Amino acid sequence: MSRARKLVGAVALTTALALTAACGASGDGSGTTDATNVKLRMTVWTSNQDQLKLFDSIAAAYRAKNPEVSSITFESLPFEDYNTTLTTQIAGGNAPDLAWMGDLSKDLIASDALAGLTDHLKATDGWQYDDLEPSATKEFSQDGTLYAYPFSTSPFALYVNSDLLAKAGQRIDPKNMTWDQVAAAGAAVHSATGKAGFVVRDFDYKSWNMLATVWTGFGAAAWSQDGKTCTFGGPEMQKAFTFLHDAAFKTQAMPGPGTTADFFAGDAAFTVAQVSRSSLLTEKFKYALTPLPAGPAGKYSVIGQAGVGVLAAGKHKTQATDFLAYLTNPTNSAKLTQFFPPPRKSLLTGEKLAANNTVLTAAQLQEAVVDQLPNAVTLPNHTSPAEIAQKGKTALDAMWKADADIPAVLKSVCTAIDPILAK
Repeated sequence: MSRARKLVGAVALTTALALTAACGASGDGSGTTDATNVKLRMTVWTSNQDQLKLFDSIAAAYRAKNPEVSSITFESLPFEDYNTTLTTQIAGGNAPDLAWMGDLSKDLIASDALAGLTDHLKATDGWQYDDLEPSATKEFSQDGTLYAYPFSTSPFALYVNSDLLAKAGQRIDPKNMTWDQVAAAGAAVHSATGKAGFVVRDFDYKSWNMLATVWTGFGAAAWSQDGKTCTFGGPEMQKAFTFLHDAAFKTQAMPGPGTTADFFAGDAAFTVAQVSRSSLLTEKFKYALTPLPAGPAGKYSVIGQAGVGVLAAGKHKTQATDFLAYLTNPTNSAKLTQFFPPPRKSLLTGEKLAANNTVLTAAQLQEAVVDQLPNAVTLPNHTSPAEIAQKGKTALDAMWKADADIPAVLKSVCTAIDPILAK
């Protein structure tokens, strides 16, 4: 199967063909239409004003040194529609110069929609390419070439509302916590206070890949290591979903379908979220941060990654690549650690991460970030992520009923996604 056809899972067939055409229509490869009045545009999914202010300040410093770049705009797109909006822009001939990406990265790389970065970054004075953590660059590399800089490599952790636990008379040992203990404490909090127990942030009974933050602890995986075979029907996954189903429908340890609870607003005892979400913490309640609880398979770590790449169909590839090198150099990477755990080995210590983090301590960041990275697995990522996500969600909808046949539902997931994995 050709690389171009692999993009079909991200967008409709006509969009995929348009995207392929757009990527192939980059002229002489310079990606520059006017080298004296360059206007760069970068799509992001954050609307956090502090983060955007930091990006703007870095961009302003770059423009001061590169007057041919007249503007650098950071375009905030809603997270839930980000992939669709980005691919539509590319297919419509309105590709941004740079873009954040998560699970869309494999499709973009496979379809030659991204410019290679390795040579330029290595040639940039003082950039220190060898400082990158190999485990962080793996997701965004192919055949020895880096196609997106992994600006945020953020482990998932367990946030704890200590005040809610105290109200329910619950105590936990953060050094030896298990999922069974979290579920028991969460159920007690819900019973005593009416607040939620534990919440897997951004799951909301829709984004099922977020549940990898739980099922990995049961020794389960969504598909085989080569990505060609669905493994949802295995015994480990059945145990994981039995745990989740019981928590939602028997013990009320986590909110059921249709019920939302925001940990950061004080509405839940626990939440699973990336360490980069710590910026949402306030002084409304006492809190703690710990690595993910151990599951039946033992201790584990899961990371979510976001990369930023240069679009091959962009108008200013040369300047966009140069700005990306500036945005991610050692000095600016240190600034970005305030919000985004970096891929640079030189910055991966609790003390250095804490230097720009106003919420978490060096000890917390060492334990929840640095110590978790070496053996962490990523959230499920595959080509055709939109198609897999939709097919998987449709099949898993039957799981979220009190009388669900768990093995049958999980088998139906594999029936739905195996044909996509095999492409």
